[in-house]
Amino acid sequence: MRTVHEVSAIAGVSIRTLQHYDNIGLLRPAKRSAAGYRLYSEEDLVRLQQILLFRELGFSLKDIRRIVSSSDFEQTRALSMQIELLELKRERLGKLIRLARQLQEEKGAHTVSFEAFDTSKIDEYAEQARAAWGESPAWKEYERKSARRTKDEQAALGADLMALFVPFGRMAAAGKDPASDEAKRQAKRIQDFITEHYYTCTDEIFAQLGKAYGSGGEFTRNIDATAGSGAAEFAAQAVEALVAQRDE
Repeated sequence: MRTVHEVSAIAGVSIRTLQHYDNIGLLRPAKRSAAGYRLYSEEDLVRLQQILLFRELGFSLKDIRRIVSSSDFEQTRALSMQIELLELKRERLGKLIRLARQLQEEKGAHTVSFEAFDTSKIDEYAEQARAAWGESPAWKEYERKSARRTKDEQAALGADLMALFVPFGRMAAAGKDPASDEAKRQAKRIQDFITEHYYTCTDEIFAQLGKAYGSGGEFTRNIDATAGSGAAEFAAQAVEALVAQRDE
């Protein structure tokens, strides 16, 4: 067992921070001494590592507490997600360094590029990580439905869902309006498919998904790879038009 002072020294975390983690139920020490001092076990230190990794990745303490306290929490899966996010952050940092060096070498010349500041991929994956231990009814419904299916069935459903984006690729290539009735009907087919096979896809959820489709991250790349360049952005606009129509 280690005292709060020892843990503070080992982890580089202030005693006040450790006390705060205890007070909010994020990291409670395994025991207390006869005098009431906090004593931390090796398991507590492992949990602290997880907390600090999530903090490094920008997760709020509220999200971290929900994630690490979830009955579904698995350390190996968490580490896989953390590694992926760290890799994305390293990639972005590399772009920022290259941009700064380019500006330095140009000595006053104007290079106007903001690509290196784009965090859409990181934000998108972070949301997926949060959702992986979500408490929302939609996520619970997804878990229940997924539990009944084999991996092959899951893969087939995923392929069927992606196929629904193909018409968007054709519409985009033809220069059609994403707010047209045709486009909105196709968006409705996707919403209905998600509701039938995954979870109840409310307009609020669908609006968020639509934004993700056109965010430039993994969703965008996958949709465009299946349905053609521009399909993801077209889908995002079609979803926005469908949801907006219902709000009128």
